[in-house]
Amino acid sequence: MFEKFTDRARQVIVLSQNEARALGHNSIGTEHILLGLLREGGGLAAQVLTSLGLNLEDARLRVKETVGQGRSATAEPLPFAPAASAVLQASNEESVRRGHDRIGTEHILLGLLRDRESVAARVLGAYGADPAHAARATEELVRQYYPAS
Repeated sequence: MFEKFTDRARQVIVLSQNEARALGHNSIGTEHILLGLLREGGGLAAQVLTSLGLNLEDARLRVKETVGQGRSATAEPLPFAPAASAVLQASNEESVRRGHDRIGTEHILLGLLRDRESVAARVLGAYGADPAHAARATEELVRQYYPAS
């Protein structure tokens, strides 16, 4: 599936793994994908998240408060937790549903917003960011950048 990812979306995955490692976690969760989206900084998803008042440092602290700091991650590539795998599958579905041939950061964010019970959703909620509002804001940006969709 990663061959369909834009360069920015691939970078989000790399950054998500880096965030999981920095927190000492042994798998990539939805919270790490959220942090990866914020850390990437230039994609549509980052635009939406920052417009909702999120920033990387505060989100990182909230993730630590929510799931804790791990001991240490392995040097091997980290696996995706089941919820994070579901986000990646949902991002593909979001792209296909719109008739897009690539998966961008916006599709990852839309996939992330589907699960209202995830750690990422709790972090968003701690900032008062309503997932439905975030999804609408993302949809609006998608319409601006993909006017034929």
